[in-house]
Amino acid sequence: MPNPLTSPKTVRELLSRHGLFADKRLGQNFLVSEAHLRRIVEAAKPFTGPVFEVGPGLGVLTRALAEAGAEVTALEKDTRLKPVLEETLRGLPVRLLFQDALRFPWEGVPEGSLLVANLPYNIATPLVTQLLKTGRFARLVFLVQKEVAERMTARPGSPAYGVLSLRVAHHARAEKLFDLPPGAFFPPPKVQSSLVRLTPLGVPDDPELFRLVEAAFGQRRKTLKNALLAAGYPRERVVQALAALRLSEKVRAEDLDLPLFQTLKSLIYTGE
Repeated sequence: MPNPLTSPKTVRELLSRHGLFADKRLGQNFLVSEAHLRRIVEAAKPFTGPVFEVGPGLGVLTRALAEAGAEVTALEKDTRLKPVLEETLRGLPVRLLFQDALRFPWEGVPEGSLLVANLPYNIATPLVTQLLKTGRFARLVFLVQKEVAERMTARPGSPAYGVLSLRVAHHARAEKLFDLPPGAFFPPPKVQSSLVRLTPLGVPDDPELFRLVEAAFGQRRKTLKNALLAAGYPRERVVQALAALRLSEKVRAEDLDLPLFQTLKSLIYTGE
């Protein structure tokens, strides 16, 4: 049976009845495409653990997940939406929490949890980074701006490749599953969106590695050598490490894949 919230007319009437509007500051663009909604739910299955949703908005995805058998906890920052969500999710086994997802204690969620969400654009990158670092998630399936999805899944040498690409590659296997046009949302955003699925690999955070990566990309126009020197890494270690890896001193950060960065870190920090 079609979800009643996937009609722009219904959404408009629902917001009007509660005296509400989509808040651009919170990145609110509500999914109203039944076909895309079904594809998102299918991409998230199987529900092998509790499902956490960030930014449920009007509850369209929340409702679809619950009706598909997921045990859903939804985090919403906008308390204005409380009466709407209580109406649209009435009778469904959904736990609603009204708080900021960036301040939520994700380290305490059950191991093997899932994230399934239409993420607010303004918090997507820091939130996904935070969730990957916890090591608590078995799968993350989420909508983001197409540009962010491309950065998450980019390969070395491509314009989109950078710190976020390496962060994701370090922690997970990444897939960009499909794109969604602006018309799949109400109100329609000015950009295309994409569905991303991350399957964590169980690899812990490596602060030394990512200090090095952030330094390497901190001045992207510079060579890798000059970027690292500008960040304070010892010249002798940097030169020796590049030589040991048989890398030109003119190589740039975007030319190195994750294993090369890992070896570079080992050579610079330990000399081995």
